[in-house]
Amino acid sequence: MRNLADYPFEIRPLTPDEGSGYLISFTDFNECISDGESVEEAIENGLDALKGMIGTLEELGMPVPAPMSGGYSGKFVARVPKTLHARLVSRARREGVSLNALVTALLAEGIGAGKQDGALPRHSRS
Repeated sequence: MRNLADYPFEIRPLTPDEGSGYLISFTDFNECISDGESVEEAIENGLDALKGMIGTLEELGMPVPAPMSGGYSGKFVARVPKTLHARLVSRARREGVSLNALVTALLAEGIGAGKQDGALPRHSRS
């Protein structure tokens, strides 16, 4: 049997509209998610779901991804305040680029500014 603890996962809090609690997802299995009222419960439920997912794949004779094989897709979702979203859209239009291109450039610029030690730059409020 595989060591389920070797598979990386991500946990995020659920909003009240989503039912509250915590959601767990596994980066090597796009279809495998679970939740729980606490982080600990989400992990426990998630490992149960992962065990079931791997068992089903094995029963069907389908390949089971190795731990850490999911890599990074280059895609993520970020929730931002409506006012920030509007400002980003306005700036993208002014610069004649897509919102995605603008945000990618801003993120790259921010990461690059702190590349001496790998930390993000700290900005002070004036």
